[in-house]
Amino acid sequence: MVLTSFQNTKCECGHQNAVGTVLCEACGKPLYDDDSNHSILEMRYDGVARKSQKASPGLIDSVWNFFSSVKIAVILIVITLVGSSLGTIYPQESQFVNVDASQYYKTTYGTLGHIYYLLGLSHTYESWWFITLLVMIGSSLVICSLDRVLPLYRALHKQKVRKHDQFLKRQRIVYEHELTTDTEQWLSDTEQALRKKRYRITKNDGALMAEKNRFSRWGPYINHIGLIIFLLAVLARSIPGWHMEYYAAFPQGEPRPIPDTPYYLQNDHFTVEYYSDKEMPEQFVKEGRVMPKLFETKATLFRCVSNCDDPVLEPKLEQVTKYDIRVNDPFEYDGILAYQYDFDLTPKLISVKPMLKDQKTGQSFGSFDVKMSNTETQYTVGPYTLELREKYLDFALDEKGTPMTKSQEPNAPAFVFVIKGPNLPESGEPYMYFPLQKDKVRFQEEAINRDIMKKLRIEVASMNDVSISESTSYLNIRKDTAMPFVWVGATISMIGLVMGFYWQHRRIWIRIEHQQLLLGAHTNKNWFGLRNEVARILQATQLEVDAKAIDRGGNKV
Repeated sequence: MVLTSFQNTKCECGHQNAVGTVLCEACGKPLYDDDSNHSILEMRYDGVARKSQKASPGLIDSVWNFFSSVKIAVILIVITLVGSSLGTIYPQESQFVNVDASQYYKTTYGTLGHIYYLLGLSHTYESWWFITLLVMIGSSLVICSLDRVLPLYRALHKQKVRKHDQFLKRQRIVYEHELTTDTEQWLSDTEQALRKKRYRITKNDGALMAEKNRFSRWGPYINHIGLIIFLLAVLARSIPGWHMEYYAAFPQGEPRPIPDTPYYLQNDHFTVEYYSDKEMPEQFVKEGRVMPKLFETKATLFRCVSNCDDPVLEPKLEQVTKYDIRVNDPFEYDGILAYQYDFDLTPKLISVKPMLKDQKTGQSFGSFDVKMSNTETQYTVGPYTLELREKYLDFALDEKGTPMTKSQEPNAPAFVFVIKGPNLPESGEPYMYFPLQKDKVRFQEEAINRDIMKKLRIEVASMNDVSISESTSYLNIRKDTAMPFVWVGATISMIGLVMGFYWQHRRIWIRIEHQQLLLGAHTNKNWFGLRNEVARILQATQLEVDAKAIDRGGNKV
């Protein structure tokens, strides 16, 4: 029953009721039905009105009504489930290691994959629309809960023992009987029978109210609190530093920064051990398979203590701890987890120490250290200054012949320096340097630098001036500050579900006037259980009652 346009109403018992209240908050008498109406009462909130039932709602009320609708909440959840399922069609970008997503989906999955990427579904769970849906679901949970929990608290907090006869007769479970025994004794026997069933008893002026498991009514709202905490924790993962998960390459001997943290992780040494032919199935041996038995990264964690955000100066690192990272045995420190993911035994360049030489005399002006990562932007070598203008770790030319880098791995590094000094123009002359000999030949370094190579040359004297990583370890780096809150929310939600599923709020009202017994009972679920329990309680007081006789079954009297 929804009535929203009535003003404050005074019941015949003298109680002043709030606007929109359907049943008197004191005696339970229906306020707007005539005496001929004998249908079962709507007892969800004992007739107390909700804010969403307000007549002539304004703008804010309309927004409140929208989010307080259970139907809207279900629709939002369904839309979110459909949206999240779209993110499972193809792998998400966060799962890639050194892959250009703009090209990956097109080359791997064709036109559909390219459309998938253009629609932004490759990062579904970080997209604005998915986060907006989560915020809307959270808002719906909060408003739905407030819209219902406040009337429910008001109804249960202001319960009166003595109820109006219309209230009792319009319950689903009703029993009327004329007592032939002493009413006080019968009421005392009934009270004892109810207490054995763990009911809490309240008596007043020949009336009795028995109640148990009221706490179960709060189960759905505790569940909502848990879900709200869960959603807030999920949304908090978008806060910088709260959540991080990515796959990164760690070349041996080179510390790599962990984003949004002061830490650097270094692969000191990588070891891989393979199964012998005797340890593998015969079929695998025939097929020539090679299977790794163990791969391990001996890692060192550093903390940056100075020059951490300086793009020019090299950061100063301080060792924190060491750990051997194996499969299913991750490194963990300060909430950061590092899982062994993959490996690459291809040697990779870390740094070179070339010399700047006079091409005519062969005189060396000195050497300078060129690192593949954190490359310095300016070097001073003798009387010359070298300014780094361009850097390509994996040099290539696009369709228009424009220089580009195919990846951030030093597979074919190239550096463009502008050299300034004696016998050079004031603005300097460009010099394109390829550290690897194969790249010097493939990209014709001498032809590119024809003019300046008549004066100066950059070259490495020996392999002693080349630093190479023998292996690369791929690690999955994770950090999730919000995860404890996710578990707290899930636990609270489960407690609310258990409270709501396994207990029922049962109430029994008894009123005796002139030897006439009138009993009404209500529960929020499991009517048959309450019907049988009431029958057994009455039978314990020497009343022969058939359980089916007290269940109206939703029919009118």
